[in-house]
Amino acid sequence: MIHRLIANWVYGGFLAGVLLLLLAPLFIQSWPATLAAAFFCLPAYMIHQYEEHDNDRFRAFVNRLLGNGREVLTLPAVFMINVPGVWGVMVVAFWLAARVNPGLALIAIYLPLLNAVIHMAQAAVARSYNPGLVSAIVIFLPLCSWCLVVVQRSAYGTPAMHVVGAAAAVAIHAMIIIPVLRNRRRFA
Repeated sequence: MIHRLIANWVYGGFLAGVLLLLLAPLFIQSWPATLAAAFFCLPAYMIHQYEEHDNDRFRAFVNRLLGNGREVLTLPAVFMINVPGVWGVMVVAFWLAARVNPGLALIAIYLPLLNAVIHMAQAAVARSYNPGLVSAIVIFLPLCSWCLVVVQRSAYGTPAMHVVGAAAAVAIHAMIIIPVLRNRRRFA
């Protein structure tokens, strides 16, 4: 049963993302703008992940590009990176923004923003599409731009909070690179 969850998490995530967006007007009406900004990043990421991971596209892409066809990115690694790694970090960022400092919403904002930059940079270098590129451009760039403006207009968009948000985004994206490089070395 756990194997099916690991192999098919993206479909439940997509549906949950749509559901969260539909329920958002009920949830966020009394929230501060920084908290709403952090909240919208999660369903946006879930919808992006559908383009990225449907039919195992991203894993196949990475294995073809970096593993020369060998499995350098496994199904369990993809699950761990995206469910606890992305969703979990977004949930923690949301709670931190609500309970500790609203500026910590930047963790949830920089995560999709960095993802969009990576997708676009890879596409520019390869001069071709990569799984997740379209939603990164169409969803992440406008959403994250709005979110950054919202946080910056508040008193919480301090340079320190930006550093924390960006550092968390880099750390999560490193979770993708580390197992891939470790497995790549194993095959070398």
